[in-house]
Amino acid sequence: MSPGFDPGPQEGALRAALRGRRFEAVVIGGSAGGVDALVALLPAIPAAYSLPVFCILHMPGDRESRLAELFDERLPVRVKEAADKEEIVPGTVYFAAPGYHLSVERDRTFSISCEPPVHFARPAIDVLMESSADAYGPALAGILLTGANHDGADGMARIRARGGFTVVQDPADAQVPTMPVTAINRCKPNLILPLARIHALLPMLEMNEP
Repeated sequence: MSPGFDPGPQEGALRAALRGRRFEAVVIGGSAGGVDALVALLPAIPAAYSLPVFCILHMPGDRESRLAELFDERLPVRVKEAADKEEIVPGTVYFAAPGYHLSVERDRTFSISCEPPVHFARPAIDVLMESSADAYGPALAGILLTGANHDGADGMARIRARGGFTVVQDPADAQVPTMPVTAINRCKPNLILPLARIHALLPMLEMNEP
């Protein structure tokens, strides 16, 4: 589970875990309880954040999503729904639209598709994470949050296999632990953290410390 450090040494441990890494993008996935988790997590992003952040939550395909609108009011960076063929730019938080899988192409653009659901979900976390891992390799940080099914475990494993950095919410801290537990068993993530420590970690990802 999460490390039992006090707040001072824990921040040092987070910095040590990131030492020598340079990130170009962050992908965050969640399901049941994910909106509340993102409300707690995403305000950690500072106004001058230099990384694009891809966010994906399971949602009904027949319902309009207002996630981009919700978070655009809460965050100091640009927030929008990802569009097909759109070029990815730094300092932007992108949300997957309902009803379509979202992928990242190797030329750092988005693509959307109506292929069959994965783990009963479309958009699926695995689809976005696996494609992001192929596009960014070791320069990708993946974060998996609370959720009720197994989506995201294969995506986190792909990120780890491509040399990226993987963070899973501590199951004891998650509203629904199934998704974090499955990912931990599947990919042995770099860090298992409660949401408060992921909040502290998120702005550190752009520091690129030697």
